[in-house]
Amino acid sequence: MRIIVPMAGRGSRLRPHTLTIPKPLIPVAGKPIVQRLVEDITKVCGEPVEEIAFIIGDFGDQVEKDLKAVAEGLGAKGSIYYQDEALGTAHAILCAKESLDGKVVVAFADTLFKADFTLDTNADGIIWVNRVEDPRAFGVVQLDEEGTIKEFVEKPEEFVSDLAIIGIYFFQDGKNLSNELQYLIDNDIKDRGEYQLTNALENMKNKGLQFKTGKVIEWLDCGNKNATVHSNQRVLEFEKDLDKIDASATIENSVIIQPSMVLAGAKITNSVIGPHVTIGKDSVIENSIISNSIIQNDAVVKEANFTNSMIGNKATYQGSKKDLSVGDFNEIND
Repeated sequence: MRIIVPMAGRGSRLRPHTLTIPKPLIPVAGKPIVQRLVEDITKVCGEPVEEIAFIIGDFGDQVEKDLKAVAEGLGAKGSIYYQDEALGTAHAILCAKESLDGKVVVAFADTLFKADFTLDTNADGIIWVNRVEDPRAFGVVQLDEEGTIKEFVEKPEEFVSDLAIIGIYFFQDGKNLSNELQYLIDNDIKDRGEYQLTNALENMKNKGLQFKTGKVIEWLDCGNKNATVHSNQRVLEFEKDLDKIDASATIENSVIIQPSMVLAGAKITNSVIGPHVTIGKDSVIENSIISNSIIQNDAVVKEANFTNSMIGNKATYQGSKKDLSVGDFNEIND
């Protein structure tokens, strides 16, 4: 089994956090998004993963080392491929053509999921889907009476289905997928100006391959700040039975409301943290009230009172102290 992870996008909707780090390496509940993604896929594969191939942009040597370490931590070989130009999902996957061999899972690295099943690797292909209220922004599938996919539609203007493709796919034969992707490129077959994976899937279906759907308990998007903070909240809920306060963290005159996470070397003083907060390594929090937020590594936050927020690595937030005298029956909203 191989896992292919296209992740070359710029992550513009998550700026400014993605100006210095690729979006898939943004931490959610203390781990990079892409690490959580491949760990979750490995759990449901039902067989060993021999290679994890990452398709990236010009992210630098350290990012490449970090990604290879993620693969090695799961007992797999880490491979790096490059996508120099954003030409669509089909083009992105084909950048890892050398690794499209045998059983393959393709997973785009801006999504997390919770599932309780083992992947049926006897199928020609499995497409993970989730019901959505507005399917116009997604590729969707239509099913026949037996639950087999009968049509793939990319971002339909008119309603055809509310089963959205979440960006995770299994293929019994990676070479077959590779050939179909190459056919799109060679014949310049585009949809909305890009080479789309859904076109390749439709061609494969028309040649007799049967695709089933894999359903998830919960699908978590990490495309923008609000979605990433929400994903942090949900992952902390999933793992609520774990001890999430590192032994090396310092907690002084403070309350940590679970589920929250405090990583190694963090120092929290005179504060109320949580619920649903992740405090990164070696960050300092003083005199603050913080809920439903992500504080990354080496950050300093003082005199703060906020929620639904992200504070980046080595960032500093300094609020303001107030000396107040408020009389009876008054109400102040600040």
